[in-house]
Amino acid sequence: MCRLILAHGSFAAADIAAAAVQMSCGATADHDNATTVHAHGWGAVWRDPVDGGLRVHRDVRPAADSLLASPVAHVRTDFLAIHVRNATLPGNRGLTFTHPLERPEDDWYFMHNGYLPTVYELLGMSESVFDSAEYFDYLIPPRTAGLEQASALARLRAIPPGGMSGNAIAVHPDRAHLVHWSPPGTRTPVFFAMHRHTTADRLVVASEIVADLAPAEHWDPLPADTVLTFPFTREGARPGAREAAREGARERTPSCPLPGSASSTTSTGPQTRRPTAPAS
Repeated sequence: MCRLILAHGSFAAADIAAAAVQMSCGATADHDNATTVHAHGWGAVWRDPVDGGLRVHRDVRPAADSLLASPVAHVRTDFLAIHVRNATLPGNRGLTFTHPLERPEDDWYFMHNGYLPTVYELLGMSESVFDSAEYFDYLIPPRTAGLEQASALARLRAIPPGGMSGNAIAVHPDRAHLVHWSPPGTRTPVFFAMHRHTTADRLVVASEIVADLAPAEHWDPLPADTVLTFPFTREGARPGAREAAREGARERTPSCPLPGSASSTTSTGPQTRRPTAPAS
């Protein structure tokens, strides 16, 4: 299981990165699931402020060890999504399984929080290899332009029983979507809730309430069965005054380092990719 956070508008990337670190090590956990630490890597996708293209960073080390020292904490952007991971299956660890998942042929990126081991049946596969990748291809078939809420929910409701949560973030050079959905009878519904903080110039959606971003009373529950859409312009991202004012602010350090986390590092190093800009 994992944690997700998305920010759109005027914000400081360092604040969003610090919130992701807090979620990764249980500092903000207030839910009904035994999993509070998410130490099996992390990844991010954001819009470049120059050309509006997407940039991606992945690292299999715990977020508390590496996220705030990465380029992600220092980017200027109007859109940033971060995924911190606790692998459901021990064999599904490493860079291959680190989100965002990527489909280069149509420029989609995908982050998932949940476990959907039956989706493979709808793809005509004989068995599941990696449920999040199968969910990606099912929810957003290749060459799909985007998601529409009614049709997306119909596809979600057709997934055979046996899974937990289809919470996801899907990002394309033209748009991004956030999906908040869990099947009926999900055992830990509070764990799979999502929370929204809105101001005049930004929107943040996260798996947990992060008081360092805003007091608890300034967060609202995101309704179940919601698909949010964030359209992007073809020009470069335009970070707002909040981020410009915060640039060069104090360096952040992890507020909740994981005991012994250095021993869990299995990566040959982080991976940062610079995908192509949107087509004109």
